[in-house]
Amino acid sequence: MNRLETEFLGVKFKNPLVGASGTYGYGEDYKDYYPVDLIGGISSKGVTFNPKPGNSGIRLQETPSGLLNSIGLENPGIHEFVKHELKDMTNLGPRIFVNLGSNTLDEYLKSAEILNDYEFDFIELNISCPNVKEGGMAFGIKCESSEMITRKIKEISKHKIVVKLSPNAENIVENALAVEEGGADGISLVNTFLGMAIDLEKRKPVFDNVYAGLSGPAIKPIALRMVHQVAHAVDIPVMAIGGVAGYRDVLEFIMAGAKLVQVGTYNFMNPYGVKEILEDLEKYLEKNNTTIKDIYKII
Repeated sequence: MNRLETEFLGVKFKNPLVGASGTYGYGEDYKDYYPVDLIGGISSKGVTFNPKPGNSGIRLQETPSGLLNSIGLENPGIHEFVKHELKDMTNLGPRIFVNLGSNTLDEYLKSAEILNDYEFDFIELNISCPNVKEGGMAFGIKCESSEMITRKIKEISKHKIVVKLSPNAENIVENALAVEEGGADGISLVNTFLGMAIDLEKRKPVFDNVYAGLSGPAIKPIALRMVHQVAHAVDIPVMAIGGVAGYRDVLEFIMAGAKLVQVGTYNFMNPYGVKEILEDLEKYLEKNNTTIKDIYKII
């Protein structure tokens, strides 16, 4: 019996762990530490229609129990991604989420149409990107724009759409209900929290963009609360993200209502993290004579 086996939108996963977008690369980076097909799934680095060089200046800054990042969606663009990175990812073995971002509705739609020609499991639709046509406010901040972008993508995409929500939304539960109304097949949450760091010597912000995204163990209690609220409000499955640093965090997210759990910043802290979490999960489940499915959404 595989105590770790779970199901998400009708697709079987050998275990509930997914390498989080932006921290797990395209999977290849972890082959020197353990067989990558140990993990249940991989979410790609965020891909956009056009290539992006990323943000200038400092991009990473450690904080107490966390990490601030201002990467700026650096990626080769959708055309290069489907030629090279996507093929390599699908050969690794885990289930594949393509994390799709953009700054305009038109580019979201063009990318989704290109992805229709390729076989993989899910699109993870990142709606935290700034909408340049609407003054730079992220698509996922307001319910109306969250529902709109979800509905437009669903109308043209052949893939299951898992919408990645921003914790900076006006109301996370109402936002989740809006993307469900827009046709989302599933939800992933949370994306990074908006944070800031200041260089005291230079007397200026550390990041050229001033603000940056906070991830890591520091955000886990807030992410857990949001996952619990959303999982009990919607009828579609939830994938949790936010501060996982051990097997206990994974179990808490699943008990709170997550079907899958992404591991992100912890991969930087411990490149063997996924392997160790899986081993500890198996020990816990065997000791308690239970399965992942048995503890799902019990709180």
